[in-house]
Amino acid sequence: MLRKLKLGLLAAAAGVLALALPSAGPAKAQSGEPIKIGFSMSLTGPLSPNGKQSLLGLQIWEEEVNAKGGLLGRPVKLIYYDDQSQSAPVPGIYTKLLDVDKVDLLLGPYATVPSAAAMPVVMQKQKLFIILFGLGVNTEFNYDKFFAMIPSGPDPKPSFTVGFFDAAAAQNPKPQTVAFVAADQEFSKNACDGAKENAKKHGFKTVYDRAYPPSTTDFSPVVRAIQAANPDIVAVCSYPLDSVGLVKAVNEINFKPKMIGGAMVGLQATGIKNQLGPLLNGWVNYETWVPDKKMMYAGTEEFFKKYQAKAQAAGVDPLGYYLGGWGYAYAQVLEQAIKETKSLKDAELATYIHKATFKTIHGDIKFGKNGEWEKSGMLQVQYHNIKQGAGLETWRGMDYQTVLTPDNLKTGTLIYPFEKARQ
Repeated sequence: MLRKLKLGLLAAAAGVLALALPSAGPAKAQSGEPIKIGFSMSLTGPLSPNGKQSLLGLQIWEEEVNAKGGLLGRPVKLIYYDDQSQSAPVPGIYTKLLDVDKVDLLLGPYATVPSAAAMPVVMQKQKLFIILFGLGVNTEFNYDKFFAMIPSGPDPKPSFTVGFFDAAAAQNPKPQTVAFVAADQEFSKNACDGAKENAKKHGFKTVYDRAYPPSTTDFSPVVRAIQAANPDIVAVCSYPLDSVGLVKAVNEINFKPKMIGGAMVGLQATGIKNQLGPLLNGWVNYETWVPDKKMMYAGTEEFFKKYQAKAQAAGVDPLGYYLGGWGYAYAQVLEQAIKETKSLKDAELATYIHKATFKTIHGDIKFGKNGEWEKSGMLQVQYHNIKQGAGLETWRGMDYQTVLTPDNLKTGTLIYPFEKARQ
């Protein structure tokens, strides 16, 4: 009886193992323990619409890599936890990934605040760390194994609004005064610091400069205070829920600066575009990728077809243009580094990433100083001609948005002033 019990347990264990490992054809057999890659992601809280996009992009990458035989002859397994769009859970998550889950490699979270919170743990353990869309995270840490998958370039803080101010300064007559409004949180403060640098470069005079608490829900007093200062242009640095509140308040109060926008997180999301519709007309804001033919690279269209086929069942943004593709792309960087070095050693991978150029679905990427991109790839777009009831097919294309900067990706010119684009 004891012998039969042992045989039964062995058979059951074998069955569980077979279910746990991804299937592969005989020509692409995988062996050994999975390569475990750990990270936190914002799956609840205000950053979750973007975090969920990123996760689906990562899961598509995992599925494709395993279908091709894994990496170094081993399957890949993603291990992740919800950081709730906050900093507090992050150190514990990364400690657990390393000490309990015993992951081989780490990826970073999405966004500035969670990424910065992970840095002390990562640095103590001397782990490679590729984050997703964190702004200026390594400015103070100067960690040599840090890399940021965000097209902000070597000078990240001004990058979100450089195109906004370049477009404003090109108008005739040139606007003279500027207001700054930002959420009192790390990303927004960093972006606002950069906006002030850009404004100074073009000689704009500041007539308003305030930060609002993260708990703010009524933005009418904020907009009325800006309106009272009567600026020509308004640079906004905000998080998703704030961005929605500010757009609605500007419309309700009928505030008419000559130009408004800049570094507003959230307006890129399909759900928020559906919610705001024509209220977006005239706003100018950063983007990191748009579905223009100039931004299609090897594998880009194929990825988005696959993402969009899975999006409804996954309960995520139906298009995935903002973070879905980037979630896939930052895993591509790790994949190339592992393949070329034939190693999982953090130091060897970091050395390779510092030197190499990476082929991704969002183009060629090379990292430079402090782990930021060697060159900026940030866009500024203007929304226009959005009709009431605009749906998914509107947001799928380019008819409602114009790329203003950079020049090599420009698709049209700024409609100025703001009031003209609202009509």
